[in-house]
Amino acid sequence: MGRKKHIDKVIKLFEKSPVVDFGSIKRIVGDEKYAKQLIKNLILKNKLKRITKGYYTKYEDTSLMVFCFKPSYMGLQDALSIHDLWEQETNTVVITARKVRQGIRKVFGNNVVIRRIDPKYVFGFDYIKQGDIYYPVSDVEKTFIDMIYFRENMDKDLLKEFKKRIDKEKLKKYLKKYPKNIKDKVLKYI
Repeated sequence: MGRKKHIDKVIKLFEKSPVVDFGSIKRIVGDEKYAKQLIKNLILKNKLKRITKGYYTKYEDTSLMVFCFKPSYMGLQDALSIHDLWEQETNTVVITARKVRQGIRKVFGNNVVIRRIDPKYVFGFDYIKQGDIYYPVSDVEKTFIDMIYFRENMDKDLLKEFKKRIDKEKLKKYLKKYPKNIKDKVLKYI
C-alpha cells in the first residue's frame, strides 16, 4: 500500500514540473535505494526519461536540459532560432554559470551544447513558452552580446537583423556589466 502511494506522489511531481531532480524524489520516498529502484522501474515502463545524471522528465525534449544546470538560459544559435533572427535548425544551446563540462552532450539522441559563462553575466533572458513549458531564453540584446562574447560567427544578414531588432538603450544598460574590450567590440557592430 505504501509503495503505491509513493509512486502516485512521484508521478504527481512530474505533472507539476517538467524536470525533477533525484533529491526531490528521494525526499518523497524517504529511502535512497528505493528511490533509485523506483526511477529505474518508471524508466523501464517508459513513464520517465533520464535527461542527465540526477534529472528526469516525462517529455522527450532536449531543451529541458536548461533546467538541469541552473542558473542557466538558452542562448546563442538556439536563441537566434527562437527569436526568428535566422531560419537555420540548431541544437539546443545551454549557457550556464555552473562549473560543468562544456561541449556537446547527447540527450534523447540529439546534441545539446553546454557553454559556461561567469555568473555575473547570467541575466537578460525572458521565459518563452514552447509547447506547454516556459523556457529561459536570452533576449535579442543579450543574444547579440553573447554572440560576440563567445566569438560566434555572424554574417551580414544576421547583423542586419540584429540592427533592426536591438533596443539600443537596453543594450547599453547590459554592457555596463562587461569589461571595456567586450563593450568596444559590441558597439563596433552597432
